Amino acid sequence: MPAKKPAKKAGRNLPEKYKNYIGGRWVKPASGEYLENRNPADTRELIGLFPASSARDVETAVEAAAAALPKWRATPAPKRAEILYRLGQLLMERKEEYSRAMTREMGKVLKEARGDVQEAIDMTFYTAGEGRRLQGYTTPSELPNKMAMCVRQPIGVCSLITPWNFPMAIPSWKMMPALICGNTLVIKPAEDTPLSTIHLVQAAEEAGIPRGVINIVMGAGEDAGAPLTTHPGVRLVSFTGSTETGRLVAIEAARNDKICSLEMGGKNVIMVMDDADLDLAVEGTVWGAFGTSGQRCTASSRIVVHQSVYRQFVDKLTEKTRGLRVGNGLRSNVDVGPVINQQALDKILSYIEIGQNEDGAKLHLGGSRLTDGELRHGYFVEPTIFTDVRPNMRIAQEEIFGPVVSIIPCRDLDEAIEIGNGVKYGLSSSIFTRDVNRAMTAMERMETGIFYVNSSTIGAEVHLPFGGTKATGNGHREGAMISSLDIFSEWKSIYIDYSGTLQKAQIDNQ
Repeated sequence: MPAKKPAKKAGRNLPEKYKNYIGGRWVKPASGEYLENRNPADTRELIGLFPASSARDVETAVEAAAAALPKWRATPAPKRAEILYRLGQLLMERKEEYSRAMTREMGKVLKEARGDVQEAIDMTFYTAGEGRRLQGYTTPSELPNKMAMCVRQPIGVCSLITPWNFPMAIPSWKMMPALICGNTLVIKPAEDTPLSTIHLVQAAEEAGIPRGVINIVMGAGEDAGAPLTTHPGVRLVSFTGSTETGRLVAIEAARNDKICSLEMGGKNVIMVMDDADLDLAVEGTVWGAFGTSGQRCTASSRIVVHQSVYRQFVDKLTEKTRGLRVGNGLRSNVDVGPVINQQALDKILSYIEIGQNEDGAKLHLGGSRLTDGELRHGYFVEPTIFTDVRPNMRIAQEEIFGPVVSIIPCRDLDEAIEIGNGVKYGLSSSIFTRDVNRAMTAMERMETGIFYVNSSTIGAEVHLPFGGTKATGNGHREGAMISSLDIFSEWKSIYIDYSGTLQKAQIDNQ
């Protein structure tokens, strides 16, 4: 993504200048430079000026995290949890304030922003409960008078690189497990949505997090994010973003012997069978395809529909989609907000053009930028439907990340599953059917990390693992404690021999 526009020089009535948080202090970037952050629903509104950080800021932040590590890892996990409980309470108290700020900087409609903050609340309380578990296990030794067990230990300094589409939820997925395990961290939020992560860090500071345990460095990916993948003081890199950038992160992590957790793209499918409740399937499609303006890695961008109900489904979906209201997400009557920035707008419109030029696909609804009235000041795209799409078309294979959905006909369940699995991604999938046998067959055969029955492809809950297969990630899962703890802690196997003799394990055990 190209760098955001540098801020203009000082004058009267300047917007607020925000700072990095390093070593328990809010500090200016070393460069003295700032980036503008504007409301995607109305680019006339300047949200604030945010640090244009560089490797120098990253260096200072990693040093602060390393200095704080010994004391934090020695803090009993239940005591670390007490801070997270206080943080969760603060987030609850400020939910509306933080949600409105998120809608202004990211564009998603207010009810979705509230859901984003609520997910951070849920993750914080859920993780805090792990402070009295962090479970290892004991197991019988193969030798007498010997105990065998394993425990979890902190990894060290973690760098967390987060996206703009869930600017508080996704940071919480990474931050809370990292903290409860006893790690310290440096977080780099997306340059489009730094304010929501600032709010999360401010609340953590007020909750009593010790100095240096959490550090936030803002700026462009190439300037502030890249150094976090190569710094020798960072032990783990956790990244959520595009597959292309994720590959670069993985390469740098491997080159520097770092643990690497990647959560990347998706091209998710809803399969609608001939026995489906079509009204429910349409409702799920509208929510999955156009919620968050299609800017979710779990968005329902492909709908595979049985040929016997295809036209009926398209008619119902068209009617429902036409009723969606597009506009500023702070308005209570709006269903779909803007896309995040000019680059995203250009990409989405280019894919709509690609779809129109692909032989056979029909632009059934939408397809244009909206510029009527106040919409001309924002990045608004009509909810767009392509019909009669073939599975191998680019619009059915590549991640568009916008309010564009492709409707693909199929003959039966086997073909639906084949089409569903026929992309390089494997994040989320769904089936609408009244037949339990069909549902179970699809659940077993779909090559995705998340699967829904009679629901959309979006709406994961924090206590189940979140992540996917193939080009969607590298096998790690966020969310559920079992999977999150495996990212942010390391196993130590311990053997205690109280036999009074030197037992030689397999050599003596013959």
